[in-house]
Amino acid sequence: MNLRILEPNLASYPAAAKEFRWDQEWKALLGPSLSESVNLAELSTARAVRSGLSEQRAVRFVGAGGSRTDWTYGELHAKSLRAASGLRTFGIKKGDRVFSLLGRTPEFLLGILGTLWNGAVFAPLYSSFGPEPIRTRMELGRAKAILTTTDAYRKKIAPIRAMVPSLETVILTDASYEEARALRAISWSMLLDEGRAKFESEPTRLDDPALLHFTSGTTGMPKGVLHAHSAAVLHFTSGRLALDFHPGDVFWCTADPGWVTGISYGVFSPLLNGVTSILDEGPFDPIRWYKILQEEAVNVWYTSPTAIRMLMREGTELAAKHDLSSLRLIASVGEPLNAEAVLWGKEAFQMAILDNWWQTETGGILISNFRSVPVKPGSMGVPMPGIEAAIVERLPDGSVREVRSPLVKGERAIRPGWPSMFRGYLGDDDRYRSRFRDGFYLTGDLAMRDQDGYFWFLGRADDLIKSAGHLIGPFEVERVLMEHPAVWEAAVIGKPDPVSKEIVKGFVALKKGIQENDSLRIEILAHARKRLGPAIAPKEIAFLPEIPHTRSGKVMRRLLRARELGLPEGDLSTLEGGP
Repeated sequence: MNLRILEPNLASYPAAAKEFRWDQEWKALLGPSLSESVNLAELSTARAVRSGLSEQRAVRFVGAGGSRTDWTYGELHAKSLRAASGLRTFGIKKGDRVFSLLGRTPEFLLGILGTLWNGAVFAPLYSSFGPEPIRTRMELGRAKAILTTTDAYRKKIAPIRAMVPSLETVILTDASYEEARALRAISWSMLLDEGRAKFESEPTRLDDPALLHFTSGTTGMPKGVLHAHSAAVLHFTSGRLALDFHPGDVFWCTADPGWVTGISYGVFSPLLNGVTSILDEGPFDPIRWYKILQEEAVNVWYTSPTAIRMLMREGTELAAKHDLSSLRLIASVGEPLNAEAVLWGKEAFQMAILDNWWQTETGGILISNFRSVPVKPGSMGVPMPGIEAAIVERLPDGSVREVRSPLVKGERAIRPGWPSMFRGYLGDDDRYRSRFRDGFYLTGDLAMRDQDGYFWFLGRADDLIKSAGHLIGPFEVERVLMEHPAVWEAAVIGKPDPVSKEIVKGFVALKKGIQENDSLRIEILAHARKRLGPAIAPKEIAFLPEIPHTRSGKVMRRLLRARELGLPEGDLSTLEGGP
């Protein structure tokens, strides 16, 4: 079967949007006997076995050195139960928080499934975090256990272990019994040896907490975002509709497990849809990535705008050297994908790259481009069936009002009630309540909706620039700067000005081989002024070797602002390549 030419699951967007019902999606996921007892691990493994997929490959692990390890759904189910039993033997029970400092490894996958089988809460962290951000998050999350490697333990956990009084259990994935005992830890092999093949799972209900994700947001302070087992149905549905999963598909999500995408779509969505998932342990490398796409015959590829732009830097020649004929869909998430990158996909892969939007708080894709819907390059697309999205304006009294006219700038908002909606910020109920107002969840994103219902990202409300009476969203400026043929990437901030209150200052990273100089700076400023007009265009341009990003690919405008104004830089734990 040629999986590239399969008809989209979402054949007609208007019909799907009109007829969609979440109860029908639950029936498709759970079967006719709907129940309040739902567990993400059970749905991800046991359901596939019951459905006759026991012998189908569930996951292929690609080691950093190129090794391949395959597990079928039957093997994954059995191994996850043994891991769950071992965790229970060592004291993990319902409601406990199990943290992870692991990358995309077999132990990571079994750790998350084993944790959820026990009704405990899984909290992934970036494996590259240093001791201080780990301590901050484990204290906030009251970590009971952590999964990590021996080297990471010695360098990162041992120095702060005494500062986290809730931490009772350290599980080392690469240590022998004796090595682990010497470090007051448990070896992964011992945990599996203690586990039993038969395991009675801990019953969990729809609203029981399952996942704890940490996000720094624009303030730089980590927030603990809680998600429940009910998120399963959005992971299932968005995989089928937005990512267009079909039986027999090979899917590759490149996201790190420390980022919510690496959990929602790196783990659960492909398993819930019964497809084969690639978990690659290695770092980004253009040649390696193209080899994986070719050798694994990947059908659906989910990655970040930063990764796409890094591949663009290599040109289309590298892509042309590989057989990518299996690819049917490429999707992107993390930071809006500029129009040039969308169109580059047509040149390099013979298909547009489909951008989509969601947040740590939403738990899954809420707005997306779809295979069956015309792509408008630079737009994040249209709402998922079953999702009601709007543009709202904040009124002086603090209330919000929906803006129905097209092309009006405002804050993107979502009607609450979608299944993967977050259930709280850990220890901060006031912050959680503040995100809901007058029947909407307020995303904090500036956007506009065009006459065809497509949403366009303009920036974060926190990043809004107020210049001479104009409200300027940074992304609309950055998008134009990146249209200049010399510019690889751009970011803009508001810089204080005694006359205009703020002026727009741009930071640009140039393409390979292009040298910065004053003539080029003037040329870029003129390009932006011509495209945007004098009120919105940057007044200043600075060249940088790289634009700072978070590990999930978001531009760190707050860091640029802090450095420009000499302010404290705050928490840099999520900075790509940072501490």
